[in-house]
Amino acid sequence: MKTSLSADASGGPVVTQNSGQVIPPQNSLRLKVGGRFGAIDPAAIAKAEAALKSLSGNFSQWLRDEVAKLEGARQRVRDEGVSAETMEFLYLRAHDLKGLGTTYEFPIITRIGASLCKLIDDKEKRLSVSIALVDAHIDAIKAAVRDEIKTDDHPVGRVLVEELERRVAEAAA
Repeated sequence: MKTSLSADASGGPVVTQNSGQVIPPQNSLRLKVGGRFGAIDPAAIAKAEAALKSLSGNFSQWLRDEVAKLEGARQRVRDEGVSAETMEFLYLRAHDLKGLGTTYEFPIITRIGASLCKLIDDKEKRLSVSIALVDAHIDAIKAAVRDEIKTDDHPVGRVLVEELERRVAEAAA
C-alpha cells in the first residue's frame, strides 16, 4: 500500500492511501511473431545501403521521369478541366514525388510535394483549389530539379518552399 502526503485548500495536511498495483503490459507482438526478429544485422543494413548507392546514378533520370509524369498530370487538368478524376491523377503524381524526393536526394522536392498534397488532399476541396497555386508548386519542383536545388538550406529554395507553405496555409484557413 502506498501512502502520500499533500495539502488541502486551507493548507492543512491530507494523507491518502492508494492500494494500486503496477502490471507491466505483455509484449504481444513478440508473442505473435515468436520472437524471431532479433537485433538488426549491421551487415544487412550495409548491404542495403550499398545497393541503394549503386542505384543512385539513376536517381537523376528517375526524378526527371517523375517530374514529367507530374507535368503530364497538370497538362491533363488543363486539357480536360478540373474534375475528380483529373485532380486525383494530379494528386497521385504529387504524392509520388513527395515520397521519392528525399530518396532521390532532393528533400526539398519532398517538402514541396507535401505542400502540394496538403493543398489538394481533400477530394471535395480540390475541385475548387487555386490552379495558379498548384502551378506554382509544379513550377517550383521543376525549378529545383533544373537548378539542382536539393535542400531548403539553399536560400532560394528556402524562400520558395516557405512561401508555398504559407499560401497553402492561407488557402486552408
